[in-house]
Amino acid sequence: MSNEDTTVYEVVVNHEEQYSIWPADRDLPAGWRAEGTRGGKAHCLAHIDEVWTDMRPLSLRLAMAQQAAEADAVPAAG
Repeated sequence: MSNEDTTVYEVVVNHEEQYSIWPADRDLPAGWRAEGTRGGKAHCLAHIDEVWTDMRPLSLRLAMAQQAAEADAVPAAG
C-alpha cells in the first residue's frame, strides 16, 4: 500500500486574495473561487509560494494604502 498522495488539487483564492488548495473533484467552499492552477499538492503549493507575495488580506492592504494617501495629503505644519 502506497502513502503517496495522488489527489489532484486546484489553487483557490478568496475575496481577501488569500490562497489555498482544494481537491479538484470537490465543490469549492463558499467564498472561494478557482484560480486556474491544477496539479499535485507540491505543484499547487509551489505556485502559491510564487504568486502570494503579500500575506496581508486585501482589506488590510487597502486600508493601509488609504491611510498612507491621507497622510500624504495633510499639509506639513510649519
